[in-house]
Amino acid sequence: MSARALAAALALASTAVAGCASAPMGGPPTINPGVFRGDDFSWSERSGSAAISGVITHRSDGRSYACAGSVGLTPDTPYTRNRIQRLYGAVERAAVPEADVRSRNLADPGEDYRRFTRSTTCQNNRFSFQDLPDGSWFVIAPVQAQGADRLVLMRRVQTRGGRPISIEL
Repeated sequence: MSARALAAALALASTAVAGCASAPMGGPPTINPGVFRGDDFSWSERSGSAAISGVITHRSDGRSYACAGSVGLTPDTPYTRNRIQRLYGAVERAAVPEADVRSRNLADPGEDYRRFTRSTTCQNNRFSFQDLPDGSWFVIAPVQAQGADRLVLMRRVQTRGGRPISIEL
């Protein structure tokens, strides 16, 4: 084989190998978590027999915090997980000053996103969400202690087997 033919064969082989290296190797497709996709939320619209009951027990710096507004429930999707990470700095649990959350400029999620969230009142530091399907959710509650700035508590919870769960924030 001539040097020229050998060089051409090597170039062709390295191109083929490079092409294989960049091909996906299976698994789920890569999803841009910053993109809203209504299909990702469809599971959360179903009715179920699961429930989340919660109580606010948060204490910090010797202060007891109490509900300071409605408690929100947001389905865990790639889009909301990305949003929660950016707003609260975590996706499992956080207690962040409300002013910090509000200062983190994120694009308005739009009406499509909000239609999948749920809200309930918080009375005597207790709240409840009923008729939920199984899935992962973010519970978000504004709280305040006397003489302190408002905080926003966030916790990710999982409903399974249609059973009720109890949480503390």
